[in-house]
Amino acid sequence: MSVLVVDVGTSSVRAGVVRPDGAVEHVHQRAVLPESPMPGFVQFDAAVMADAVLDVARAALADAGGAVDAVGIANQRASTIVWDRATGRPVGPGIGWQDLRTVGMCLMLQGQGVRLAPNASATKLAVLLDIADVDRTRDLCFGTVDTWVAWTLSGGEVHVTDATNAAVTGLVHGDASGWAAHVLEALQIPESVLPAIVDSSGVVGPASALPGAPPIAGMAGDQQASLVGQGCVRPGLAKVTFGTGGMLDVCVGPTRPAFDVRGEGGCFPIVAWRRAGADTWGIEAVMLSAGSCVEWLRDDMGLIATAAESDELAASVASSGDVWFVPALLGLGTPTWDFGARGTLLGLTRGTGRAEVVRAVLEGIAHRGADLVEAAEADGQVRIERLRVDGGMSANATFVQALADAVQRPVEVSPVLEATTLGAAYLAGMAVGVWAGEDDIAAAWSPRRTVEPARRTQRERWREAVERAKGAVPELSALDF
Repeated sequence: MSVLVVDVGTSSVRAGVVRPDGAVEHVHQRAVLPESPMPGFVQFDAAVMADAVLDVARAALADAGGAVDAVGIANQRASTIVWDRATGRPVGPGIGWQDLRTVGMCLMLQGQGVRLAPNASATKLAVLLDIADVDRTRDLCFGTVDTWVAWTLSGGEVHVTDATNAAVTGLVHGDASGWAAHVLEALQIPESVLPAIVDSSGVVGPASALPGAPPIAGMAGDQQASLVGQGCVRPGLAKVTFGTGGMLDVCVGPTRPAFDVRGEGGCFPIVAWRRAGADTWGIEAVMLSAGSCVEWLRDDMGLIATAAESDELAASVASSGDVWFVPALLGLGTPTWDFGARGTLLGLTRGTGRAEVVRAVLEGIAHRGADLVEAAEADGQVRIERLRVDGGMSANATFVQALADAVQRPVEVSPVLEATTLGAAYLAGMAVGVWAGEDDIAAAWSPRRTVEPARRTQRERWREAVERAKGAVPELSALDF
């Protein structure tokens, strides 16, 4: 038995086959890069994405001998595509989740009592409809990337989105039970363009564009897929994915968190997954800059030649020499949500060298990880005993040790660098009997290594540094979505 997974990230599309023991095999990947035609715009060619999806899926199936029991989909969330129902052709560019062209629209909607963030799908969809269908008479389809992939794999037979993706569009009721009429009315979005909301784990139709037409049986946004992929299927189990940014997700169970949009700790309620019509809820905390800070050290500052070098160079010194770095290159997310905060480097002396600065950057990202843990525990009313990590920075041993020190609890490193593929496979596999249920998923977790705290860090000094970083651009600090 096995599951084919199509995993669509921000810059690439990959497919692989997951075996019952969790092994990921026959991986094929193609770059599908977004473009930025002007500041604040992030868009992509959805037709190119569809071609890549079919290419890598067919290649992985061919390598696997052509037979799988199900197909799972994991995807970048909130990116928005509109296409013609009859032809299946996109009517404009896909608008990426990072796109900020609708900031002004979001601010105006607040005056109407409609609170939307520019990274959600809602206002992106309104923009695409205004471009392609001003009078709202064309027969068009809207979808996030999971919807587009399912449509592509099914040959246009399936128009659905799962609850994890629907919940971050800004277009649904708080419990993701259905589309919110007042938001649709405010944005003049006809309900006819919207997909059906389905379970994250459950058969929705055949992937008839693939040999053998295996059933599409699992769909989840990337962070929820990573949560499931790291076995965080019981209350209090949490993971952080350290990629360009950092996303902490913690499972809180069947009861929705008490707050509607954002908790006092700066976290968001999310549908972690939906199975057999029942939701498991989670809390999400957001770090806007993580791996991007290492890229800054490499590409802009020239302090390291490769991202991997940051590990070796930081490990060459015992400490940062009391240098502190606040990774706020794009502002601060959870818990403060200050878009006007800026990256801050404090404590430099004549004796500060490259190694100390690089170590300070890694430790600053680790402290932000600890901020996310504290916020998620407060908003979710759970205790996170151990922290699981994946993403590119999970391969950096110096960083992982700094994280364990900052959070003062064990850090378990994922056996695969990106756990999204594994999570989508688990969701699809549960629907067709490859795995019996969440207990099997929990039991399958086997970290590559566990890192224990080795020293106590100065969290009060860290908080002082964060205060110095706040409010650097007052007009941006005043924004709140």
